[in-house]
Formats: sequence, structure tokens, C-alpha cells
Amino acid sequence: MRVVGFTFIKNAVKMQYPVIEALQSILPLCDEVVVAVGKSEDNTREIVAAISSKIRIVDTVWDEQLREGGRVLAAETDKAFQAIDTAADWCIYIQGDEVMHEQDYPAIQQAMLQYKDNTNVEGLLFKYHHFFGSYKYIGIESKWYRHEIRIVKNNKKIYSYRDAQGFKINDRQKLKVKPVDAYIYHYGWVQNPETMKYRKDYKDTIYNPNATPFEDTLQNVTETYVKKQVKALIPFKGTHPAVMRYRIENTGWDFYWNEKNNRLKFKDKFKNFIAFITGGKRPFDYQNYKRV
Repeated sequence: MRVVGFTFIKNAVKMQYPVIEALQSILPLCDEVVVAVGKSEDNTREIVAAISSKIRIVDTVWDEQLREGGRVLAAETDKAFQAIDTAADWCIYIQGDEVMHEQDYPAIQQAMLQYKDNTNVEGLLFKYHHFFGSYKYIGIESKWYRHEIRIVKNNKKIYSYRDAQGFKINDRQKLKVKPVDAYIYHYGWVQNPETMKYRKDYKDTIYNPNATPFEDTLQNVTETYVKKQVKALIPFKGTHPAVMRYRIENTGWDFYWNEKNNRLKFKDKFKNFIAFITGGKRPFDYQNYKRV
């Protein structure tokens, strides 16, 4: 069984993305990892190239015209996916702010072996931990998606959908997937306040073609700004992937959230209650896939 990883990245250092850890977390599962590295304003390419001899870089330039809904992110994902050789059976997708936990490797490998020759399975579905503000808290609002496809068959009819959150096949058909008892650890909103604001302002420019240019410098921002971006968090009680240890130990800023400040809407409370009593099933959540 040949497994190839793929991702895209740009300005990882500037945005405080844990791209090194992201790639390190999938390398033990992969024979090769293809990384579409966009032209950056920092040394992103150098740090990606230095991670492992298994990594193959595809140099790209982001199309600034693909701003509607963050479409450029999907386009970069597709560049990496299309560069994967035809001998690969499975393709593991990881974004530059996502990390897999080594404790989940056995379940992931077992699922890939089990469904490798099953033509009715086109992808594997992962659960999510969305961290916010620090490595101590995870989001519980509906805006934090609970599941997403992160492994797909090497079928070039598959493509990245919308802003690279998930995948579709052929003419916008949902992929047929099997769930894996494994998590993606999403650290995209764990930055110091200054970088968080910079990242949010930059993100607005790649999602909205009519967005006004933002100030391309870090600004002094307080913790209050960070807290205004979220309504409800709970403490994370598990363990982080081993590759994250150094980054976590050298955080460099403090963030504290009091659960008494949680302001969940009724629909979120209802969904969370149903998930609690059913072991994770949440009604009315958006599902960009078809479980089989």
C-alpha cells in the first residue's frame, strides 16, 4: 500500500502556523509528502525543505483573483493533489495548522488497509479538536466543524471544495466515506493577539474580492480582542501530539478563559446536548460527505 501526503502552505512563519509539526505528524504514515509552497515573504520554503527527504515541493504562485469564498486555498490544494503519482493508493491531506496524534496511527493505518480495495469508499472521515487562544481550550460553538475528510483515494476526479475545508468528486458529488476513530488537532486560532488579528485581517482579503487592503504590519492588540472572536470554550482534557511539545512549552503568551463567560446560543446548547446523549451525533450540522 502506497500512501502519499499532500498540503499547501504560504507565509507559515509570519502566520505562526505549525507547518513543521503538521508535516512531521503525517510523515510516519506516508511514503512521500507533496507540499505546494506558495511564494512567501518569509523562509517557509526553506523550513519545509529541511524537514525530511520524503518531502517534495511544488513551487506555486497564488492566484489573487480567486478570492471569492477563499477559493484560492482549494486551488492550491488541488495543485498538490494533482502532483501525486498514480502509484499511490491513499492520499493524506493535512493543512498547515492541523496535526495528527501518534496515538491514532494504528486506527488510521487499519482503516486504510481495510478499505483500500473497497470501491464504495472514497475517503476517510476524521473527528476534530479546534483549539482557540491557547493550547488549553477548545471551541464548542457550531461554527467549529466536528468532522471532515482528511484521507482520500488517489482518484484525480476528486477535488478540493470551497475554501479547502473538504472534498467533492465529479460534478459536486459528495464523497462516500468511512469514519476513523482519530482526531485532527486544529491549531489555526492559537497565536498571540497581534498575529491573530493580522491573520484574521489577511484572511478577509482572500475570502472577499471587495475587501479593502489591510495594514501589513503587526499591531498592538490586547487579550480582549482575542476573546471577542469566540463565544464559548471548554478546557481540553486530552494530550497533544508529541510533535507539538516544544511549541507548546514555548508559547510566549498567556490566555485564560472563564467558562462562566460562555454565551452559547440555544441551537448550540441543543446540539451539544444531543451529541452528549447520543455519543457524538449532532442534528442539522453541515455534512460535506456521505457516510457509507
